[in-house]
Amino acid sequence: MKEIRIHIKQLVRQIPMVRVLLAVTVGVGLTSGVLLILQAYYLARVVNAVFLEHAPLHQVSPWLWILFGLIITRGVLTWLDQAVAAHLAVRVKTDLRRRLIAHLLRLGPVWSAQEQRGELVNTAMTGIEQLESFLSRYLPQMALSALMPLAIFGFVLTRDSLTAFILAVAAPLIVFFMILIGKAAESASSRQWQQLSLLAARFLDVLEGLTTLKIFGRSKARAEWMGRASEAYRLATMRTLRVAFLSSFLLELFATLSTAVVAVTLGLRLVADRMPFFTAFLILLLTPEFFQPLRALGSEFHAGLNGVTAAGRIFEILEAKSPGLVQDGWKIQKDMRVSCASYNDIHRDLQPKQGAKREPWIPTHHGSRNEPFTIDFVDVTFSYDPGLPPILHDINLTVRPGETLALVGPSGAGKSTLLDLLQGFLRPTAGEILINGQALSDWPIDEWRRRMAVLRQHTHIFAGTVMDNLRLARPNASMEEVISAARTAKAHDWIVSLPQGYNTPLGEGGYGLSGGQIQRLAVARALLKDAPLVLLDEPTAHLDPETESSMQEGITRLLAGRTVIVVAHRLSTVNRANRIIVMEDGKIVEQGSQSELMAVQGMYRRLRTAYAGGEEA
Repeated sequence: MKEIRIHIKQLVRQIPMVRVLLAVTVGVGLTSGVLLILQAYYLARVVNAVFLEHAPLHQVSPWLWILFGLIITRGVLTWLDQAVAAHLAVRVKTDLRRRLIAHLLRLGPVWSAQEQRGELVNTAMTGIEQLESFLSRYLPQMALSALMPLAIFGFVLTRDSLTAFILAVAAPLIVFFMILIGKAAESASSRQWQQLSLLAARFLDVLEGLTTLKIFGRSKARAEWMGRASEAYRLATMRTLRVAFLSSFLLELFATLSTAVVAVTLGLRLVADRMPFFTAFLILLLTPEFFQPLRALGSEFHAGLNGVTAAGRIFEILEAKSPGLVQDGWKIQKDMRVSCASYNDIHRDLQPKQGAKREPWIPTHHGSRNEPFTIDFVDVTFSYDPGLPPILHDINLTVRPGETLALVGPSGAGKSTLLDLLQGFLRPTAGEILINGQALSDWPIDEWRRRMAVLRQHTHIFAGTVMDNLRLARPNASMEEVISAARTAKAHDWIVSLPQGYNTPLGEGGYGLSGGQIQRLAVARALLKDAPLVLLDEPTAHLDPETESSMQEGITRLLAGRTVIVVAHRLSTVNRANRIIVMEDGKIVEQGSQSELMAVQGMYRRLRTAYAGGEEA
């Protein structure tokens, strides 16, 4: 129960709309409580007048009309409360999903690579969906279960102190047992959510590795493994349901026993002529209504727990920080928007608007997009955790405008980490990166990334058309510009041979395309971006020599006149570099031109000799 209160406070603090939901629920709850008392009052008057006083119809008809009006009003209020709660819950859910995805984007690929992707997808989709039940059903019922019994208790106290005493004893007992059961239920629900997240993560892992499983003949074994995960989730779900059913059973038991005790005490006093029928009947009508909100809360208990457990993981992600989290130092664009409704929404957003001009570069105090800039790494040290040894040690490096710089060294030397720092996915633990003498942390991160194009060994292709994927680089690029970039990258001919040309849908991850075709799309995308800084991480490393050779023209055009930093896993890549940086154990051990380094009996020469210019470095 404590966890529920914590997450309600977090929701209220982070999403102001939850305050509106609570205010509406509280207002409707108080009004419904008053109307319920009035409804019972007039019903008791009608029954008392007709059966005991033998009043004619015309005498009680005004009360009947009032009673009818109260019933209609309560029905409308109940419908209004449910409609408003459902509407606001959907809006809160949409806003929370937008915030979650935006925060995941800000955390960046370094953070997400440490998490299970299936679990993140499960949280962003199923977890937030479960919040809808929590917000639209459980949260309003919590308010009603506190307000309506209080209103009824206050009224009963003015009429019969004995019944009020019975209710005052029964209600705390019910709440006490609900708290006890709630603690066990929270633990069971947490285990259930963990099992569901694990199942989702394993399922995605199996899908992505299906080819490998088939090749090694392990698909049946992995299916059994998935079956065990599914069975563990079933058992966790049944444990949660048992606790939820126990909660409902105890609520019904206490409510029924308490109502029976009230009925017996009222009956005995009525027979002894110590209480008028009107008062006894009125209290008897109100007693079940006193426990009804608590009964309803018990029936929504399972939905509430699922929502609370999901909220715990959602807020854990929203509060997560990574070494490259932009809110720790990077400036964030204020107008950032994230569309997460569907792929169609994303693709629609990428289409040029009717009459829209091509996306211009807006000059800022950081200079224009094509202004030459110098990059300085000043005493840069980086570690993922203060308790772990640094990945990079005291890096001092200057990259001059228009220079092609190659980073070489054995695996684990820190080459890719250096690029991650430059892209803003990580922040230096010590030291700083300067752009024209200004700290990179002072730049708006989106503006800085607009100035760079990145080509990696593995390019991600999104589900959508060829045009959608190319226009990721510049959404408002004209058709002529897209075709020109594709021609230069040697991609145009095979694109137009597709069934719908540039409008041909592509599978997720580029399913159906060869490695060479995917990399050509990546080169075309980088050409279309026309950025002054290019970062290369061996984009042709896994291509055959013929495909690699055919792509060189596009890559050469891409690099012309730009500042280039290339991570060289194969030493043959460094041939066109102006300067070579040799790294080992997170430190720069050598730097210079190829001829200078070959003349020195150092690491570069040993690497060159060992790998014969073609192996991984």
